[in-house]
Amino acid sequence: MRSLKLRNIDLNLLVVLDVLLAEQHVSRAAERLNMSQPAVSRALGRLRETLNDPILIRTASGFTLSSRAVLLRGELDIALRDIERVIEPPSFDPSTDDSLIRLTGLDMEIGLYFPVLIKRLRKIAPSMRFEVVRQEHDSFPMLERDDVHFSLSGLAPMSAEHSLHRKTLQEMKVVCLMAENHALAHGSMTAEEYANTPHGLVSITGRGPGSMEQVLAQHGLQRKVALRLSGFTSVADFLEDSDLIFTLPERLAERIAQGRKLCIRPLPAPLKANSVRFYLYWHERYHNDPRMIWIREQLSATLA
Repeated sequence: MRSLKLRNIDLNLLVVLDVLLAEQHVSRAAERLNMSQPAVSRALGRLRETLNDPILIRTASGFTLSSRAVLLRGELDIALRDIERVIEPPSFDPSTDDSLIRLTGLDMEIGLYFPVLIKRLRKIAPSMRFEVVRQEHDSFPMLERDDVHFSLSGLAPMSAEHSLHRKTLQEMKVVCLMAENHALAHGSMTAEEYANTPHGLVSITGRGPGSMEQVLAQHGLQRKVALRLSGFTSVADFLEDSDLIFTLPERLAERIAQGRKLCIRPLPAPLKANSVRFYLYWHERYHNDPRMIWIREQLSATLA
């Protein structure tokens, strides 16, 4: 336990003491501190009482330091510099910073946004290190536990929302992704044809309905989910030359379809689904951290 005397001392007195020890004269100390001589004299009296030491001793030629004051002179300078470091905002220089920044998100979502960001950061902050952490069923507890600094997600937290901040990265419509030789790849697609076709679904938890179930229910329709995947990486492999359809955010569908025998089709007109938003999440503990503020600013510049 810290000494109880710390509770009874005004830190401003230590600043006065530092100048008194340097000047060894009340008037000169008052001038340096831009204080009146009586105010410095009163401060000296309080310091003498707190430290139980005279500090300055009058002599025929002026003042001299007590033996304890001589010892304090070196220690106080170090202590004040330590206190300044505690109360001053943390400094951050991207050119020399070597922090480890941990990120999480689903594989394809990570691939959409983070590679371009990290390439940018590598040029400006060459010593900064990055780790993409495998996402659990829900990335928000990972932020709560300080397992990661940032999470990329299109979901909203079920709990602890008060301690999380988020930034919208992008908003995009929902489309259908299927094999280019799929029966519905050409011509118009009705809501009934969409519902009656076997569907694939990317689900983090591997259970529960997808977001389209509610849309279909409004039209008295229900789809059959024939395949559930825990990530986006293998979607193209399951789609090529198959009768499956995946319903995905447009940019994810475009990325999956690159170089594959796949095609992107709009949802049937009656099944207008809400657009999907992707967010960058971070915890309150890092909201005012200059390093994390800078990374968020760099991401905004990258998206712009």
